[in-house]
Amino acid sequence: MIRTPLRPLARILSARDKGENPDAIERENIRLRHEHMRDRARRRAEGRLLMLGAMFFCAFALIGGRMGVLAQSEAAKPRASAAGSQIYAQRADIVDRKGRILATNFDTHSLYANPQDMIEPERAAKALAKIFPDLKLERLLKDFTGARKFVWVKKKISPEQKQAVHEIGEPGLLFGPREMRLYPNGSLAAHVLGGAGFGREGVHAAEVIGVAGVEKFYDERLRDPAQGHKPLELSLDLTVQDVVEQVLYGGMRLLNAKGAAAVVMDVQTGEVIALASLPDFDPNDRPRPLVAGEGEAADSPLFNRAVQGVYELGSTFKIFAIAQALELGLVNPDTIINTSGPMKVGGQSIGEFKNKDYGPLSATDIIVKSSNRGTGRIALQVGVKRQQAFLKSLGFFTPTPLQIIEAKGGQPLLPQRWTDLSTVTISYGHGLSTSPLHLAAGYAAIANGGRYIEPTLLRRETPVEGTRVMSRQTAQSALLMLRKVVTSGTASMAGVEGYPVGGKTGTADKLKPRGGYYEDKVIATFASVFPTTDPKYVLVVTLDEPSENSGSKPRRTAGWTAVPVSAEITARIAPLLGLRPTVETSKWTDVTHTSN
Repeated sequence: MIRTPLRPLARILSARDKGENPDAIERENIRLRHEHMRDRARRRAEGRLLMLGAMFFCAFALIGGRMGVLAQSEAAKPRASAAGSQIYAQRADIVDRKGRILATNFDTHSLYANPQDMIEPERAAKALAKIFPDLKLERLLKDFTGARKFVWVKKKISPEQKQAVHEIGEPGLLFGPREMRLYPNGSLAAHVLGGAGFGREGVHAAEVIGVAGVEKFYDERLRDPAQGHKPLELSLDLTVQDVVEQVLYGGMRLLNAKGAAAVVMDVQTGEVIALASLPDFDPNDRPRPLVAGEGEAADSPLFNRAVQGVYELGSTFKIFAIAQALELGLVNPDTIINTSGPMKVGGQSIGEFKNKDYGPLSATDIIVKSSNRGTGRIALQVGVKRQQAFLKSLGFFTPTPLQIIEAKGGQPLLPQRWTDLSTVTISYGHGLSTSPLHLAAGYAAIANGGRYIEPTLLRRETPVEGTRVMSRQTAQSALLMLRKVVTSGTASMAGVEGYPVGGKTGTADKLKPRGGYYEDKVIATFASVFPTTDPKYVLVVTLDEPSENSGSKPRRTAGWTAVPVSAEITARIAPLLGLRPTVETSKWTDVTHTSN
């Protein structure tokens, strides 16, 4: 820019020649220069204000747009992160068929220490040892006074414990947020739920993962944010489950049993309404698994006897042999079979319980009196191949496809060589080991009219068609036989007034771990269907090494052990399941109803 001089010489000389005051020229030039400077400063200020306004407008527009996007999105807690990676801390609830909480989340805190920030580490260690008796003072002192910069003290603490730590007043003791899994019903349905623990952990979050049961089987679904934390709805009925566990525990104690299991299953949908295994555990404080040398896996409370436990279930299998023979037309309910001895198959003698000799019996009475020889002779008519195919169709060859991680461990034990002797012994429940849940599914096929339905732990709204394994007429005939076992057979104590029950007892000598059988230890089982007038549910009760000692000699058979327990369970859960007491109709012309 060319600046105009304040006293231009040419104009000054000209003004003097004309007698004018040259100072006026200088004042005018100063005024003009000041006006120019003000105009330039104003334009610069206006430009800056315009730019600042544009910047504020863009910022507010960006913030407003982001707020609009957030307002339209689903509400969700932020995911905590640690070490640069996301840790998914949230987990969906698990509920029973009526929406009652079985597993949920609980906000708590973890406790950690930064030893370099501690003022009095010795005093803090002593105070913590008093608050947490499971912590060792020597270990705390070593950690707090050593070279470590970070120390986990407790992964989860209660609000009361947090307050007590606060009162220590030690700045080096710090808290981190935690979300832990809570099972408000304690040990109820423990073997179904399994339990959860911590996976990846950070100071500000911890990953909650399933470690057993449905928690592990559905781990990804329970942690999936895309599910919107929708609860996992199980088929269990919390009230029925509680009653089953209470009665089963009382029966196990009264009958001096080592363990027990029970399954309640809907015969039309395959839903497992209750599944219990004793002894059990509290998933809030899940015990550690047994290690080698501490005993057998079945001795652990973590062992699920209803699913993982595979046993020879004795005479409960006889109804399958008779049902198949009925289906094949080899016998009818009134066909007479000679059950007298001797009977030898494969060089082995086949005997009866307490060496009884029933003589000629009808197919129905073979079930009612539980004849080994009668069932075996019918099984020989069926043959090896057809028996294998029938039992396979009932699910006895594969692990039950139940939605808990332990189900794959319930692999039935089949004979290496399926001979005629195997066919006979399997027909009365020896030589093939399976789980109580397998048995429940097999009996459900008889109860629902001949359709095999896979058991499930998920709630189903409607009945399932299933695979037909026998005709409706065969299933009805087998059901009549099971009813007669209760009214005039080995399960006379199974009767429940108002709820007609049909079922079959099974008492099998218990296998030794290294082969052979115990002489004074049995697996006692009672598989039942109720009400037989319109079958709705199957109940299987199994007791491990029971002994009823009220008489002069111990009584271990299922009729004295598993049957009374089953009757008590049925009497208590039938009203809870919405079943009305009924009187048997006239179609049961060949059955006399008795009250026990």
